[in-house]
Amino acid sequence: MNKFKKIGLTALAGSLVTMGSATAGEMSVSGSIGVTLGYGTLGGNSSRAIGSDRDVAFTGSGELDNGTTFSMNTLLDDSYEVSGTTTTIATPSFGTFYVGTGYGLQSGRYDEEVPQAYEQISDAKQTMANLVGNYMDGNAISYTSPTFDVMGASITVDAGYAPTAADAGFGDGANDAHNASYGEGTELGVRIAYDALQIGVYGTERETSVPNSNTTTGQEIGDEFNGAWYVKYSMGPVSIGYSETYMDAGVTADDSSSINSSVVERTAGGIFTGEQMSIAFNVNDNMSISYTTSDETYDTQDDAATAVTTDDDVTETVDAIQVAYSMGGMSIKAYNMEVTNPDHDDDAADASITEIALGFAF
Repeated sequence: MNKFKKIGLTALAGSLVTMGSATAGEMSVSGSIGVTLGYGTLGGNSSRAIGSDRDVAFTGSGELDNGTTFSMNTLLDDSYEVSGTTTTIATPSFGTFYVGTGYGLQSGRYDEEVPQAYEQISDAKQTMANLVGNYMDGNAISYTSPTFDVMGASITVDAGYAPTAADAGFGDGANDAHNASYGEGTELGVRIAYDALQIGVYGTERETSVPNSNTTTGQEIGDEFNGAWYVKYSMGPVSIGYSETYMDAGVTADDSSSINSSVVERTAGGIFTGEQMSIAFNVNDNMSISYTTSDETYDTQDDAATAVTTDDDVTETVDAIQVAYSMGGMSIKAYNMEVTNPDHDDDAADASITEIALGFAF
């Protein structure tokens, strides 16, 4: 067992030993419903459709005599199936522990972390930035430290460990089955806040449990590394942000890698890098608007003389304008996103995607 895991397990054991009896807990139910109108072109096809979304969340909480609090959150999707569930134990001095499945136990604090009025741009077009560290969304244990005050700055550390980092969750006490492709995953992030300035840095690694091979070349696939960092700053009603992301799935490039065909992250050989910039403006307490631009570059890492092209890089660009208006429990939101080189394909037609959403929270 490495030092990273020893530290986490020792801290958790110590915090549990000091727990006393629990007081009566509470249970609550909340949810939201939404109707969307979406239209545009993607993949050369035009579409116009109405969609609906219904989410119900069950939350329970309680407190021990020593001040430790515990809570449970389970989110049900439209078909009333569990889409994520997390148990949280917050200690007075040792920090907070999370155990469960779902999106963004830690990676969600760092991916696409720029100010936006409505949705992350991956809502319309899946981006590499949104995939950073998502293989930790399965059964995992995560930890958030207490916030430390250092020379006026607030510093918080996040860490996580998954025995099988295959992005698969199991409920009812079931354990992850052996995965022939992926082994354990670890993640570590640091968030710093100083007045209106926020900075975050995140890295995560996933091991291969057995020697994998690229299906075309037969070359070995190595461990995967993802990383992200961001900076945000608020000036009254205006917020600006910048973020960079990196993904190396450890897949060796092969002769099928090309800038003239669709590319799937983690499957294609090579390296993905990206950057997002955004500015958001709160018009008043109810209305906000934002503009975001994203560039994600795919590099096949195939620089041989026999490569398909001498320029093996292609950049997918997304420009998004968003607006949101809320009135109590009701909201009206919309975005328009223009996509160039979707799926990192130089030959793909540009896309334009628009969505208008009416939502209610209860």
